[in-house]
Amino acid sequence: MIIKASERVFETRHEMRGGKGEVSLAQLPGDALAPHLRLLSELTIPPGAGIGTHAHSGETEYFYILEGIGTVNDDGAIAKAQPGDVVVTGGGAIHNIENHTNAPLRLIAVIVTEA
Repeated sequence: MIIKASERVFETRHEMRGGKGEVSLAQLPGDALAPHLRLLSELTIPPGAGIGTHAHSGETEYFYILEGIGTVNDDGAIAKAQPGDVVVTGGGAIHNIENHTNAPLRLIAVIVTEA
């Protein structure tokens, strides 16, 4: 199966999960997701914006950084994530990501539920 770019669900979220600014999402439609895959989305976070601090219970979230540099709070540890890095958060740990640079931050977000 090939899901064409035009078949993705596009939206902009203001202050996503309590974060700053607006985040653009290009998600796979729900009927294209496997049973334990809750989300697969390309996110674009402009300069000065970010996803607020949140946790996932019973699931794991992956941020695969495609472009730009993000500042990540990984359960209290602050670090930079750059292209090719993968941020993995599960087990109820808190996390967020912000763009403190002058260029867009692009990443793939994947949320997998536990069996």
